[in-house]
Amino acid sequence: MDVSKKVPVVILNGFLGSGKTTLFRSLLDQSKKKGVAVSAIVNDMSELDVDGELLGNTDVVENDNSILESISSCVLSSKIGIEKLDQAIKKLLQNKIPELIIIETSGSCHPMPLIEYFKEQTQVKLTGLFVLVDSLMLAHDFNYGERLIPQLQQNMTSGKRDTVNLLVEQILFCSHLILTKTDRIDEAKLPDIATYVQEINPLASTHAVRFGKLTLGSLFELEDYNYFKVAKLFDEIRPFLEAEEHADRPYNLVTRVIKDDRPFHPKRLWDVCHEYLGEKIYRSKGFFWLASRDKHSLLWNQAAGGISLELIGSWRTGIVEDDDHGLSEIEIKLLKKQLESEEGRFGDRHCDLTVIGDKTQVNQFTEKLISCFLTDDEIANWEKGFTFEDPWPTNIVRMTN
Repeated sequence: MDVSKKVPVVILNGFLGSGKTTLFRSLLDQSKKKGVAVSAIVNDMSELDVDGELLGNTDVVENDNSILESISSCVLSSKIGIEKLDQAIKKLLQNKIPELIIIETSGSCHPMPLIEYFKEQTQVKLTGLFVLVDSLMLAHDFNYGERLIPQLQQNMTSGKRDTVNLLVEQILFCSHLILTKTDRIDEAKLPDIATYVQEINPLASTHAVRFGKLTLGSLFELEDYNYFKVAKLFDEIRPFLEAEEHADRPYNLVTRVIKDDRPFHPKRLWDVCHEYLGEKIYRSKGFFWLASRDKHSLLWNQAAGGISLELIGSWRTGIVEDDDHGLSEIEIKLLKKQLESEEGRFGDRHCDLTVIGDKTQVNQFTEKLISCFLTDDEIANWEKGFTFEDPWPTNIVRMTN
């Protein structure tokens, strides 16, 4: 196949919570406004496909869900992940040849198996391997990046491989390095962060972005990925990746899923997040509701010690129960009909969360989160009109631990 006619592929790689989904949503919104045919693949290592659902709610995907393929319950760089990636690409190309394919990996994905895969493809070509690096995480965990290489050297001396190796190797293989969350750190420290990460990969094009802003047009100006530059890296790192390519949960990472129809007690949840959210809880995300805000469907989004709550919409049950819903009788009947299929005690209201982190901390934090659900006695009081103290901001904003 003529190389010039291969469909370009851009990969959004980066550690857990670095802002990949935020950037992806922005790019898909731009494709809708500009009329550009973009197809998407999203990977989530958890069985809860939170990122896929968020991308599915963008206007462009809602209008044509055939442009999105979700790969969950595995890491894309694992052997089974590569197999699913191949199937997803073939399916997208069968539907309609897009102008661009964008892939969002899970945070624990190593880029090397993906690079090897695309090097052999005849219908698609890798043009950009973007690694997103959380500036706030580097500031808190690695003294603005200064301790990153020393910790890697300690790992090499001891024969250890952990998330530090993953973070550094994601940077080593990237063609473009995107520093995210730069609005949340001391602006004077940004050059220090850029200097430390550029020392890892001086050949990468480095940019700082705020609020997930990157122009879609710039992705069409990329040159093909330079495989020659990373050839020696392949030889050096390959022996260490042999076991990881067959593992769905590498780097001592584990996931826990919470599914419940009960609301969270707002004060208890607030206290648990401040007391038990450890530095090795790398990522937690999902959808939930608070007993104090029972009409609102909320997005839980935690990374690097910070939690943001985002209003996603209204529960259908909350709309039906609201005397001031402003809907016609026919619309209310339709909502009630839709609610008949719900199995939960509280209509369509539910909590679906996934917690990802080091196995030494995930179980404790997850159990503490579960303890935040209303008890049976509290539910009985809530149904009688009892109100609960709610320390969360009235306007849904970020909470930093």
